[in-house]
Amino acid sequence: MAKDYLISGRMKFLLALLTLQFCFAGFHIVSRLALNIGVSKVVYPVYRNIIALLLLSPAAYFLEKKDRPPLTFSLVVQFFLLALLGITANQGFYLLGLYYASPTFASAMQNSVPAITFLMASALGLEHVHIARRDGLPKVVGTIASVGGATVITLFKGPLLHQTWTQGNTVRIGDNVTATKTQNWSWGCIYLVGHCMSWAGWMVLQAPVLKKYPAKLTLTSFTCFFGLLQFLVIAAFVETDFENWKIQSGEELFTILYAGVVSSGFVIYLQTWCIHKGGPVFVAAFQPVQTVLVAAMATLIFGDQLYSGRIIGAILIMIGLYAVMWGKSNEKRLGDQEKEENLTKPLLGDETCSRGKDPGSLSADIP
Repeated sequence: MAKDYLISGRMKFLLALLTLQFCFAGFHIVSRLALNIGVSKVVYPVYRNIIALLLLSPAAYFLEKKDRPPLTFSLVVQFFLLALLGITANQGFYLLGLYYASPTFASAMQNSVPAITFLMASALGLEHVHIARRDGLPKVVGTIASVGGATVITLFKGPLLHQTWTQGNTVRIGDNVTATKTQNWSWGCIYLVGHCMSWAGWMVLQAPVLKKYPAKLTLTSFTCFFGLLQFLVIAAFVETDFENWKIQSGEELFTILYAGVVSSGFVIYLQTWCIHKGGPVFVAAFQPVQTVLVAAMATLIFGDQLYSGRIIGAILIMIGLYAVMWGKSNEKRLGDQEKEENLTKPLLGDETCSRGKDPGSLSADIP
């Protein structure tokens, strides 16, 4: 009975991880569809963050009502900077990169985020590197592999592996909508590197902020709020045509609702649940599954072409991801061993001293 329950629990966890990756993959496809049908690159994140804020803020208010630390001006400034990196720059660069590149390689580039995060944290002294230890070398090699893979994707195209049907200079999407292929891969990859760097910077900055303000849902709500304000300021200069703010079709409404409800609402809850059940390393290990799903979807829906250089780059990034995670796992194991040794040393020392005393000295200690 217990075994059946254990298997059932594992299956639920694996299904949750696969569902999470399907949701992530769907966001890449849906976002590209939104750009192809003409949704503004500024309006799209504005509506997405409005929906996310409406979903997150009530939950944060009721669930963390007793646990929220008091707000200070310093914390508000840090929330604003988190929004600048994690919302405005992150989502802005992502949409620009996706516009010029493809969903497959937007997903592949995201696999480099753990390595870039490690590189930034090491440069700021938040992460310690012990190259001579078995945990330090994999992290360094994995970081180099990930950065190298991103460079290969950006600079090396390679021969075509998969030829898709195109009509003139357009790709047909659905029955009625055609979208011009304006894929400038170099610019797309540069924007996606900016997306990954801003995402990594957000995670590095978030760690010390969470120590001061551990109310995660409230912190996320404030980040969405300031990100929304920043996008509205950008929109005031960039998107002045009121027609672009109108939702003119069911497809546009679907893409916006998916981005807000699924990607910014359901995914946050599901990812938190998966991390709680299996830990962040195990959850991150499933991230390359997203790239495979996106590649299959993008080829079937958009007719994306696959080039050998981008496959090689994606493989290098995935190898780097696993190397960094393996190094982090070993680092945690070694850290736990050192703590255990530090706890047992005093006890062993006391026992040795006690054994070394003669009967007379032992009796002298007894009052």
